[in-house]
Formats: sequence, structure tokens, C-alpha cells
Amino acid sequence: MSHWLIRIPLIVVFLQQGLDKWPIDPEVAAAYELTLLVWTFVVLGEIGGGIGLIIGGLLSHMKNWLKEVGDLITRFSGITIASIMTGVIWTFQPENIFEFIVNDPFHVMLWVGGMYFALRGNRT
Repeated sequence: MSHWLIRIPLIVVFLQQGLDKWPIDPEVAAAYELTLLVWTFVVLGEIGGGIGLIIGGLLSHMKNWLKEVGDLITRFSGITIASIMTGVIWTFQPENIFEFIVNDPFHVMLWVGGMYFALRGNRT
């Protein structure tokens, strides 16, 4: 059950970030210098990543094939979260990665959390 200690903060942050951007506004996308299509994927990815971590975690306690489906949902949600955070990091255009790690640990930890679930899934 310890995976919930990592899962819950990621769920809260990504749902909060995604729901704060809802409804999708083209002017906000332009402010971030993103196309409306990319912005839509970001917003839906944040909401979907949070929901996916919830569903994947709940299915990890089931029997038979539902447990495997939960693992896949968790992994896909982790990939989605890590991809979004990679985009955020690229948007800042840091001079080097060490400087970014030191100056913006929040986004780095969200990226690491996404990678954790992408690579580990629901394995205990």
C-alpha cells in the first residue's frame, strides 16, 4: 500500500493543474506559445494522468486480468505524466540540466514520479 504515498500527491497535483486549465482557452495556449492542439493534449493528459493513476491503483488490488489492466493503466499514466513534465522542462530552456534540478525541484520531482510509475507500474 506504500505506493499510495507517491501516487496520491501526483494525482492531486495533476488533477489540480488540469482542472485549473479547464475549459480549454486558445488565448492561454497562445500565452504559453503552444498550439491549441498541443494545449488540448496537455490539459487532457493532466486530467487523464491523474484519473489513470487512481483507476490503475484501485485495479491493482483486484484479482485475475483486472490486475494486469490496472498495471497497464498505471504505466500509461506514468508515461503521460513524464511526457508532460518533459515538455514543461523543455519550455523553460535551461542552460544545463543540473541548473534546472537545483532551481526547480518541483517539476523534477513530478517528472521522477511519472517515470517511477511508467517503469514500475503496479509491481510490489
